[in-house]
Amino acid sequence: MSQTRHVPVMLRRCLDLLAPALDHRAAGGAPPTVVDCTLGLGGHSEALLTAFPEARLVALDRDKEALRLSGERLAPFGDRATLVHAVYDELPDVLDRLGTPKVQGVLFDLGVSSMQLDEAERGFAYAQDAPLDMRMDQSTGISAAEVLNTYPPGELVRILRQYGEEKQAKRIVSAIVRDREKEPFSTSGRLVDLIRDALPQAAKRTGGNPAKRTFQALRIEVNGELSVLERAVPAAVGALAVGGRIAVLSYHSLEDRLVKQVFAAGAATTAPPGLPVVPERYQPRLRLLTRGAELPTEEEVAANRRAAPARLRGAERIREEEPG
Repeated sequence: MSQTRHVPVMLRRCLDLLAPALDHRAAGGAPPTVVDCTLGLGGHSEALLTAFPEARLVALDRDKEALRLSGERLAPFGDRATLVHAVYDELPDVLDRLGTPKVQGVLFDLGVSSMQLDEAERGFAYAQDAPLDMRMDQSTGISAAEVLNTYPPGELVRILRQYGEEKQAKRIVSAIVRDREKEPFSTSGRLVDLIRDALPQAAKRTGGNPAKRTFQALRIEVNGELSVLERAVPAAVGALAVGGRIAVLSYHSLEDRLVKQVFAAGAATTAPPGLPVVPERYQPRLRLLTRGAELPTEEEVAANRRAAPARLRGAERIREEEPG
């Protein structure tokens, strides 16, 4: 499994956003701590450790194979890197165990890692026939095949509409239900063929591979990605020391909307309207570092097609929470 083909998305911009919080020692002279919540193959983590030689890294991933491979990659950094098998909404517990309640930087690179897409047997990619698994942590949870074979039709329609933004959800689910009665689903190729056959011609002419939205929806459902993210982003903001910075790369509108809402709430005053002076406890806790969501450059997309849907948002912690 080659690591060299893995190209971290919007790497330079992520480093620039986090730099002011990581290029000097933290309060009391301690080295700054940065958390990579989505370690993957370790491209962003390696760059963070290289760019900020004072920094210590805590890196999380739910995928044991990713931890093994990135552990080899980050071995030269010795005890500056601490790798943890965890889902990113477990961040507060991880930091508590490590005795590091506040950190100076947090990075999320959401979605599927290059390794998961490139390893056919994981079943994430609709371009190759493989077992329908899609679990980021293969030691726990239900597979995409189990979702397809056991969920009631109404629940499948909801998932495809909500997580895949699939306008043809009813048509696809009708075909799935009809087909699974003959034989349970087990491979991605059969699902791709079914979707292609189920869609009207007009729907097949737009938006790339017609199976893309269904595969996204199944992946989000199997891994509980949005519910995990709903907990994880506020937890990460809560873990930031004053002056700490967070950068989040998302790859579809549902993720980006959720990040935008958390950042916007943190950057807003919570004071009742009409107060002549806004007391400290109502002041914003965050300062937004990006105007809306930043996009990759045309040059980056040309060099790395997986960067195309990326959206980057950043924020800085400017105040502590007021007690109570």
